[in-house]
Amino acid sequence: MPRIKANGIELEYVIDGVPDARPLLAIMGLGAQLIRWPQTFVDRLAARSFRVIRFDNRDIGLSEKIESAGRPDLPAIMAARAAGQTPPVAYTLDDMAKDAVGLLDALGIDKAHIVGASMGGMIAQLVAADHPHKTLSLTSIFSTTGHPDLPPATPEAMARLTLPAPDPRTDLEAYVAHSIASSRVMGSPGYPASDEKLRAETIATVERSYYPVGFARQYAAIVASGNRRERVRKITAPTTVIHGTDDPLVPVSGGKDTAANIPGAVWVEFPGMGHDIPVELFDPIIDAIAANAARADKA
Repeated sequence: MPRIKANGIELEYVIDGVPDARPLLAIMGLGAQLIRWPQTFVDRLAARSFRVIRFDNRDIGLSEKIESAGRPDLPAIMAARAAGQTPPVAYTLDDMAKDAVGLLDALGIDKAHIVGASMGGMIAQLVAADHPHKTLSLTSIFSTTGHPDLPPATPEAMARLTLPAPDPRTDLEAYVAHSIASSRVMGSPGYPASDEKLRAETIATVERSYYPVGFARQYAAIVASGNRRERVRKITAPTTVIHGTDDPLVPVSGGKDTAANIPGAVWVEFPGMGHDIPVELFDPIIDAIAANAARADKA
């Protein structure tokens, strides 16, 4: 996979689809590498006349690591945010949105359909809000505006998110078991994945890159960035918001708040879907993305 400099950061990226297809930038979530967009999902998008651009966000996967920043003091960052202060962080979601826009610029792409999942949805919202000249359409998947009045994650989901994982370099099996347990809490109760699938995904991820401090710095960026409700209200691109009704990490109310605050947004919900994209829902989710792109094409 190639690397390119964007917004001063070296980003690892991959492109699927024919060169003259409609460009679609897919932005993944917290601590998640570009391979978390399943290849089958990407192939089906490409078959719908999209040129799919995936990339590793800064501090994760094979993209540049902000090593000079060190490990963030998350309790201090949370306390500062709760007190209405600007927390000291290495970067914010605004910087990560500029990375995404910089990638499009570096690739010579004038505009793209922007699709983001979880933290990637937050970044995608900021691309659409602050860089409308780069945005053909926006699809925000199991994300939120970050408004403080919205319900938080369930205690079980938050515990899995913050529980330190075993080091796979010393005990791979313990790490795999930890990852599968987390997926069982976060995933879709209506579409449970097999242990074999989750194991294969975990091993592929850790073999490609293992950099847990990057996860911590990205988490700090989310906390420091706070509420986006007012900012998303200025989004003018055709928007679809997709969410599962059984998401324990970003409750469905977060998605509904996103849709309610973006003018003309289309709301799509899936019963039984949690904080993942189950293979059984690939086609209807891609249908929603394609329908949103068609609205942009018509406009």
